[in-house]
Amino acid sequence: MQPFVLESPRLRLEVPRTADTVAIYDCCQDEQLQTFTTVPVPYTFQDAQFFVSQIVERGWLTGREYTWGLRLPGSTLLVGMISIRLQHRDIGFWISAELRGLGLMTEAVRLVADWAFDEGLDDIVWEGYVGNLASAGVARRSGFTYTGQGPGLQPDRDHGHPDCWKARLGRDDDRSVKPGWPAESMRAA
Repeated sequence: MQPFVLESPRLRLEVPRTADTVAIYDCCQDEQLQTFTTVPVPYTFQDAQFFVSQIVERGWLTGREYTWGLRLPGSTLLVGMISIRLQHRDIGFWISAELRGLGLMTEAVRLVADWAFDEGLDDIVWEGYVGNLASAGVARRSGFTYTGQGPGLQPDRDHGHPDCWKARLGRDDDRSVKPGWPAESMRAA
């Protein structure tokens, strides 16, 4: 499939390109991002180059995974990443530390979910490492229903399957916040 843009008044999602390598490298130095994602640690500039030239480009070429970089309107600076892998219909994402908590990732998830459902997917799944309250909050605010905890679909950097929180969003689900997320009780504690 040819890469395409998804956008809203607050956000533009487009395929990451070679010019984004520095921004990807800079964002992936964040300790929280390294703790809760599968990016290599330490994250090198060569890792960012490999990500753009191999993971992103091959994903689009094969139709296995579609990845978009997040940009604010009128800016060329990449500030986050979101992708959907079609084999398991799973969505993954990160955003730069300075833009967390502004609702931008929730909006990006909604854009990708709407596209996926328009393309015929019946549901999409999210999973995040146990304890990743920020990612769980995005999934929760995007209307996902918490489905439990267990080994992750994707291997981590050590090739194991880490313990993950899991959730599902169906094509016909309303997008309201659903109760039952473990993160709710953790925030109250």
